[in-house]
Amino acid sequence: MDTTSAVKDKYGALARAVKQNEPACCDPLMQCCDPITRNLYTSGQHDVLPEKALLASLGCGNPTALIDLKSGETVLDLGSGGGIDVLLSAQRVGPTGKAYGLDMTDEMLELARENQQKAGVTNVEFLKGNIEAIPLPDASVDVIISNCVINLSSDKDRVLREAFRVLKPGGRFAVSDVVVRGHFPDAIRKSMLLWVGCIAGALEEQEYRRKLTAAGFTGVGLEITRVYRIEDARHFLTEAGIDVDSIASQVEDRFVSAFVRATKPMKTRS
Repeated sequence: MDTTSAVKDKYGALARAVKQNEPACCDPLMQCCDPITRNLYTSGQHDVLPEKALLASLGCGNPTALIDLKSGETVLDLGSGGGIDVLLSAQRVGPTGKAYGLDMTDEMLELARENQQKAGVTNVEFLKGNIEAIPLPDASVDVIISNCVINLSSDKDRVLREAFRVLKPGGRFAVSDVVVRGHFPDAIRKSMLLWVGCIAGALEEQEYRRKLTAAGFTGVGLEITRVYRIEDARHFLTEAGIDVDSIASQVEDRFVSAFVRATKPMKTRS
């Protein structure tokens, strides 16, 4: 199965679980949700969101807390899932602004629209599509956010080029994502990424910076927001047949959540 199909199947199943009031997690055996997704949203944000929007949140950060959104702006969330970051963004840009959510999974889109209706938010639109081919015109949004979805794409260069295309000149790219710091053996990297991201694919920190620059962005910045400890993954790695103690020194502090910022220049290169 290719990466896109695997992601669609997994997140479709998660959406169905949430609608049936079952706990959401990438895989009960992986136990990957708790150390990654816990404590990302404030109590105030919990109070204004439908419960199922929170249950369906499988990100690794809270991009809406780290980007300055202004009244009247247009925001696009790549891989919007149950809609939590779209609904929060819609509140911040106000009735003169708009928040789009883009997702490829029918079940997540259905859940997100139900959450929108429950929240009573009208300046929101959920779109079906792939983040590698965003169904919006050139220069049509002010801000792009995403919550640990770009790491799931098998063609990150195309995602970043598409993000650059749909941003207005001066527009901001502000996403949370899983990032790898440094290099180590492929077998270890694959096992840790399967745990951290549920499907391997996170970029190394400097590689992320280079890809953003190659897509045309400037002002690239990366802020670490959470560090994943080897103990968080001990159960999963042991089940996978890996001697955790023997690899601890190679893995500890290497997998992180990061807030990645960049800007589309006012004048783009030809």
